[in-house]
Amino acid sequence: MASPVTCFASVLLLIALAATAPLLPCNAFPFHQNPYLHHPHFAAHNYRDALTKSILFFEGQRSGRLPPNQRMTWRRDSGLSDGSDMHVDLVGGYYDAGDNVKFGFPMAFTATMLSWSVIEFGGLMQGELQNAKEAIRWATDYLLKATAHPDTIYVQVGDANRDHSCWERPEDMDTPRSVFKIDKNSPGTEVAAETAAALAAASLVFRRTDRAYSAFLLNRAIRVFEFADKYRGSYSDHLKQFVCPFYCSYSGYQDELLWGAAWLHRATRIPTYLSYIQRNGQVLGADEADYTFGWDNKHVGARILLSKAFLVQRMQSLQDYKIHADNFICSLVPGAPFSQAQYTPGGLLFKMSDSNMQYVTSTSFLLLTYAKYLKSANMVVSCGGVPITAKKLRTIAKKQVDYILGSNPMRMSYMVGYGPRYPLRIHHRGSSLPSVAVHPQKIQCSSGFSVMNSQSPNPNLLVGALVGGPDQGDRFQDQRSDYAQSEPATYINAPLVGALAYLAHSFGQL
Repeated sequence: MASPVTCFASVLLLIALAATAPLLPCNAFPFHQNPYLHHPHFAAHNYRDALTKSILFFEGQRSGRLPPNQRMTWRRDSGLSDGSDMHVDLVGGYYDAGDNVKFGFPMAFTATMLSWSVIEFGGLMQGELQNAKEAIRWATDYLLKATAHPDTIYVQVGDANRDHSCWERPEDMDTPRSVFKIDKNSPGTEVAAETAAALAAASLVFRRTDRAYSAFLLNRAIRVFEFADKYRGSYSDHLKQFVCPFYCSYSGYQDELLWGAAWLHRATRIPTYLSYIQRNGQVLGADEADYTFGWDNKHVGARILLSKAFLVQRMQSLQDYKIHADNFICSLVPGAPFSQAQYTPGGLLFKMSDSNMQYVTSTSFLLLTYAKYLKSANMVVSCGGVPITAKKLRTIAKKQVDYILGSNPMRMSYMVGYGPRYPLRIHHRGSSLPSVAVHPQKIQCSSGFSVMNSQSPNPNLLVGALVGGPDQGDRFQDQRSDYAQSEPATYINAPLVGALAYLAHSFGQL
């Protein structure tokens, strides 16, 4: 693939020569093919290719017995005895990032965001829709297992501290596959409510194509949310030595209760959930000025989600959520009143140095989704009297996605396998070590560190993996040991799936 700069230069040359042939720049598609385009006809990137790869990535993160149609063929079965410590079946699910632990909290959020991507933009995905649904089902099948026993959720498989003392393939792991749970005596409201959100959102994904599965997901979501709400407490308190500092709940569990209720309201249309939101919204932090959306804090996502009910369904009682959502948008728009977001010199939204890209993808998704809602209602965002249109939100989101795919000072794609230049030494055990097919012998716990600390490129391409990204000065070292910049994660990719589907469709690539 030609670089965006080379590609753009070629377009200018064609224009200068007054070429009479239809203009079809690198990775772009003719404008006239799609009457619903919202952007100029020049596409610097092949969003369709990026969409395909962003979904393929999840196959590289699979735990359990892999299916016959597994496309990431350097992976093999792993974790086949997961859950046996507690005499339950916890085989399956996803490894969250570059290690071999299954963390229930980020896995549930991943499932929620994959589902939201399909709910909003699945109709645009064409051939990739089935792959996206399979990625969701790999998570929800596991979450159903983890919630099979009433008033109990198995929230983690694997001792993270022991796992991190090894650098070994998931196929070889010999560290303890300890099982950790929450129950009414040791609650974990944030994990339970997020799991309920995931199951409810996924029920909408499968509602037309697998009604029985959809109903099963929704019934479980209702039960799990009741448990989350009835037995309140943070799982970080009861499981601190096992879940911290990896996935501590820093924002508390109130945001997940609001988020979970919002998803159940959307999935069921039962008035009880609307009453719950109206009655508890303020207590659960509906108007808190926190503008970071990710696996830990769901307030902004809940506001955007609930604003749809006001904008599209005209539920006047939820008008405040449109106001709160607007405040979030105003914080992002450069130069607008109340703007407070930080951007790198190259234009990347920058929240924090550790895995910053997760906030870029989640924010881009929210911008495009909110733009969709605003367009449906023929409304705008008002920032101190300055109108911000849906088109403006889409422009901001597109710039973030373009940066990810290579329109940045490093001229590097931060998605593995996309474009001519991308990270080669990602912080990922399975990708960095020889595959079982190449090296059938077991690789012992500590012997893998010689590879981790080397400068050799990863032998197995984790296609579609989005890494943590550059620092606030747009610098990226491509060092395997630098997990903050070089580690991929499921919750980085999940929101990007929806954003790429929208952009691919907008440019006539789908």
